[in-house]
Amino acid sequence: MGLRLGDEAPNFKTNTTQGEIQFHAWKHLAWAILFSHPEDFTPVCTTELGAVARLQPEWEKRNVRVVGLSCNDLRDHGSWVDDIQQTQSCSVNFPIIADADRKVATLYDMLDYQDASNVDARGMPLTVRSVFIIDPSNKIRLIMTYPAVTGRNFNEILRAVDSLQLGDRRRVATPAGWTGKGDEVIIHNGVSNEEAERLFPGFKTVLPYLRTTKIDD
Repeated sequence: MGLRLGDEAPNFKTNTTQGEIQFHAWKHLAWAILFSHPEDFTPVCTTELGAVARLQPEWEKRNVRVVGLSCNDLRDHGSWVDDIQQTQSCSVNFPIIADADRKVATLYDMLDYQDASNVDARGMPLTVRSVFIIDPSNKIRLIMTYPAVTGRNFNEILRAVDSLQLGDRRRVATPAGWTGKGDEVIIHNGVSNEEAERLFPGFKTVLPYLRTTKIDD
C-alpha cells in the first residue's frame, strides 16, 4: 500500500549536494517539502528548481526546509545547479538528493510507471513530479503528483503550507481560492457555535455547516 496522509514520512539516509543527510534529523522540528523532478539538464525541471530557490525567504519564514530529488549523481547535480543559477535568477541554497539508485524514489513511490518516454539512457524509469509536505512531527500532510510534462506552481504549494499551518493554530479550514491574510476562512465543523462565538466573535453563518470569519494570523 502506498503512502497516505497522516502516515509517518519514511526516514532515509542519502547523499545530497549539501552532504549526507538523515532525513528526520535534517528536518528536526521543522516542516519539510520533499519534491522530485525527473532528471537534471531538462527544461521544465530547470524552471521548477529556479522557482523553489526564489521562494527561499518564504520557506524560511514558515520554518520549512525544502529538498529536491532526481535520479542523477552528485556530479550532474553540481553542473546543473550552475545552469539553474545562471538562467533562473536565483541561488540554489537547498539540498538536492542524488538518487541514481532510485532508493528514495522507490521508498516514496515516485517512479513513473505510465509514461514510457520518462526513462533515462539505460531505460530505467525516472520520477514523476511528486510533492510531500511533512510536518514537524514527521507526519505526511499533503501529497501532490504531477506528470513529467507539467511543471508545478510552487506558489500554490506555499499557499497549501500556509493553510495547513493556519489550520493547526486556529481550528479553521481555508476555502477555495483562499490567498491568506484578509480572506475569510471557514470555522471547523468540530467547533460548536458557543465556542465559535468565543474564538471568533461576530462570525458569519452562511449555512448551518458553513460559518466564516476573518482572522489576523
